[in-house]
Amino acid sequence: MVLLLGRWKWVESMQLPDRREHIPTSGRVLVDAGQVATVQQMTYQLSGPAPRSIELMTFDDLRVRNDRGTQRADFTVLGFVDSGAGVLAADFAEHAVRAGSVVVLTPGVVHRWQDIDSVEGLLVVFLPTAPATASTRAVATDLGGRTVWQLPEEHRPFIDTARAHLVLESGAPPSPVSDEAIRLALTLLLVRLEPASADPDPGQPLFRSFREAVERDLRSHHDAAHYARVLGYSPRTLTRAVQQATGVTPKTFISERLVLEAKRLLAHDQLTATACAARLGFLDASNFSAMFRTRTGQTPGAWQRQSAAGRS
Repeated sequence: MVLLLGRWKWVESMQLPDRREHIPTSGRVLVDAGQVATVQQMTYQLSGPAPRSIELMTFDDLRVRNDRGTQRADFTVLGFVDSGAGVLAADFAEHAVRAGSVVVLTPGVVHRWQDIDSVEGLLVVFLPTAPATASTRAVATDLGGRTVWQLPEEHRPFIDTARAHLVLESGAPPSPVSDEAIRLALTLLLVRLEPASADPDPGQPLFRSFREAVERDLRSHHDAAHYARVLGYSPRTLTRAVQQATGVTPKTFISERLVLEAKRLLAHDQLTATACAARLGFLDASNFSAMFRTRTGQTPGAWQRQSAAGRS
């Protein structure tokens, strides 16, 4: 099923393929533990005479579009909760949202909005390429590491002003410079949000480059040596940078990212362990199962059954 709402293309899919032009006719699958909810793939569509890579909406707009199903998008969602309370489930964790919450959903995060009838605020939807500078594109990814956090009061005047400017630019009549003006306003908002996130500084260039390379090569390279080589650094230098930013080694970072992607495939796409191993680039499914069990304490099949039982 394909639904075109605003600039988003929603694809209801039982097993989300790598090639989006292939859309299964069925949106649900039955498993032993019960019925598993479908995952909706949301794709940002650039359209119209003056296409924009940024869209603003309210939580009222979200409630009209949202059927409270499980979703995965190829764009970033930046949300500001002004009042009310609700719940956001994102990648197997539930997050309470309330007045003052900032929400960041980066591309690929499987999520579901729950109990948001009372929530009011602003949502900024944008493509990863929308921020005007490479550093602020990286900031958007950095902020997504927390999903939901509370905005410190001392930062609110700056962020409220940046929000208001973005809303103003978004509502301006179309012109040759309107898209650039909106992108610059979003860039300012992200710059103001970075220190307000109160995260340990993950922004060192080497770690950011490593993280981007892992996202690009995850399904073909699982070894830290590959990333040190393609980035042009020694393994020791890479290890030091990754540990400083995350507290873990590059090998652990890669394994945790593999486990997260495996959980998405097992829980939402209902792949078998063997198919999941192949999708993630493991030549031997037993190696995948051993890695998964080391990180989670369960085999892929046992984790999948437990996940399905919890949703039935």
